[in-house]
Formats: sequence, structure tokens, C-alpha cells
Amino acid sequence: MSETRALLLAGKPLRAPARSWPLTVLGIVFLAIMVFPVYWMVNSSLQSNAGAANTDWLPIHPTLAGYAAAISQQGANLVTSLVISLGSVLLTLLVATPAAYGLARFKMKGMTAFVLVLLITQMIPIIVIANALYTLFNDWGLLNSYIGLILADSAMQIPFAIILMRAFMASIPESLVEAALVDGANNFKAFLSIVVPISKNAIITAALFSFLGAWGDFLLALTLTSTPAVRPITLGIYNYLGANGVTQWGPVMATAVIASIPAGVLLVLAQKYIAAGALGGAIK
Repeated sequence: MSETRALLLAGKPLRAPARSWPLTVLGIVFLAIMVFPVYWMVNSSLQSNAGAANTDWLPIHPTLAGYAAAISQQGANLVTSLVISLGSVLLTLLVATPAAYGLARFKMKGMTAFVLVLLITQMIPIIVIANALYTLFNDWGLLNSYIGLILADSAMQIPFAIILMRAFMASIPESLVEAALVDGANNFKAFLSIVVPISKNAIITAALFSFLGAWGDFLLALTLTSTPAVRPITLGIYNYLGANGVTQWGPVMATAVIASIPAGVLLVLAQKYIAAGALGGAIK
């Protein structure tokens, strides 16, 4: 301790302990393992002869033919996924934001049990919910429709969004809302003018997770659709892979790369909101 204090007083930087180097090397190894599938996907998408066994480690002669084929054959599915994901985000926020505020603001009997039910819903396998929704949507005529997939994806995302935003809204001082009520605002106006702006980080975080959940959904799309009219990109890749087999991996991988771009861009742009929104409810 005396040596550290002497270095601080002398203005000299502290040396990192030697034991940090093994941890750094181990972290780099784990990072390389996790990133390698992404690299291989991009690498295969740039090779015209990419296959299961003859893909080169480096794209020595890169080509964009795979991307041209992917856009021409899977462009409609990308648009479908975008419409469904944005619709799911909108519906999720419209339902989850006021519900989270109500659970955080008003104390009524059964609140704890209701939150527990929301947590339990996150443990139910998606395939179980998909099979139940198939019967319900078949009776309502919502199979093979945008509305059906938006409702299904929103049903999966709303519980998590409520739990996330409730934790954040519970940390908002009650005096802020009470001051708005004293000035003549009702609870709904106070919610819109006070709670929503303050909860921006949590709302953006919930919106991002809702988008990613709907964008990456496969089981619901596979269960609730059976025609090419409404086919998300995940189901498009699945069918595309079956059609091309192991002979044309370039377009398949190019489709996967294109499908990964929206999620990657959103994560980069919203990373500061994610950190603030996810941790905000832990600090009062």
C-alpha cells in the first residue's frame, strides 16, 4: 500500500499487475471464438464457389454476386421482417409503457402476483405458445397475415418490456409526478409529460429488444405462416437453405449478412441507451 501511495504522490502511472495478462489473453481467445462465425459468414458471402468443404479462409477474389442474388430473391422477405418488427415495437410500447407505469406508480392488491406471472411467462418455451396461437389465430383468420405475426411477436415481447420499464419507472421520485398533479395535470398527462421523457433510456432499450426479438423470430413465423405472401427473412433463409442445399452457400451467407445489418446498426447506435436503461432501475 505504501508503494502505491508513493507512486500516486510522485505522479507516476501504476503498473497493471502481471496476473492481468493471462486474463487478457483468455479474453482475446474467447472473443475470437465468438467472432469467428461472423467472419466466416462474411467470408463465405464474398466467394463465388463457397461451399461446405471448399471455402477458402480468405476471400482472395471477392465477388458481390451473392449479395445481388440475395437482394433479388430475398428482398421482399427483408421488407416483411422490417414491417413486422416495427409494428411489433409500436404495439409493444403502446401496451407495455402505460402498464409499466401503472405497476410502478399505483399500489394495489395482486401487483406482486401479476409481476410474478410476467416473469413466469418468460420461462414458457416459444413452441408451446406458437402451437396455442395457431389454434386461436386459425379461428380468427389471422394466419398468413402481417397482423397475426405482429400480434404474436408483441405477445412475446410485452412481458419483458413491462418488467424492464417498471424497474426504471419505480426509481423516478414520486415528487416529480405529484408536482405535476398539483399544477392541475391528471395522471395521464403527468405520465406523458413527466414519466415518458425521463424514461427515455428504458423505453429505447425495450424498443430495441422488441425489435430484435421480432426480427430474429423463427418459430412463430414457421408455425403461423405457410405461404410466400408473408414470409420473414428468418423463414426465408430457412427455405433458401433448403432450396440451395450445399452447392450455393454464397447467396445464403450474403442473405444472413444482410439480415444481420439492421440489428448490428441498432445495437451500435443505441448502446448508451441500453446501458442506462438496463441499469437505471437498480439505482434509486
